[in-house]
Amino acid sequence: MYPRIRDLREDYDLTQREMGEILSCSQRVYSNYERGDLDIPTDILIKLAKFYHTSTDYILGLTDKR
Repeated sequence: MYPRIRDLREDYDLTQREMGEILSCSQRVYSNYERGDLDIPTDILIKLAKFYHTSTDYILGLTDKR
């Protein structure tokens, strides 16, 4: 459901565990976000967009413009 957060994470050469630490969640929770098993909370979505210097629309797949 959220392949872009996986692609962005891999572009930055980060592990799921490292992203979990950045977002103050566990690796398991972050993995669930990437797989779409959990919806990404708004505050986490905003943190991701700021961290990757992109828009929330890009992460959600609403635009292809980074």
